[in-house]
Amino acid sequence: MRLKEIRALKKISQLKLAIDLNMNQNTISRYETGEREPGINELIKIADYFNVSIDYLLERTNNPEINR
Repeated sequence: MRLKEIRALKKISQLKLAIDLNMNQNTISRYETGEREPGINELIKIADYFNVSIDYLLERTNNPEINR
């Protein structure tokens, strides 16, 4: 998952992201290390937060655009 890459690019800390998404910082850290995988609701929240597609977030495409 590209979470760490996107977060670093946007210069957002794990703590800020966790607060903004009403999650625990530890959870964000585990997502980034692959220790834990987000559920569909969390994937949607993260993708919406960064305005990228879920496929981009999951590294299924290199195109961050959301196709509607």
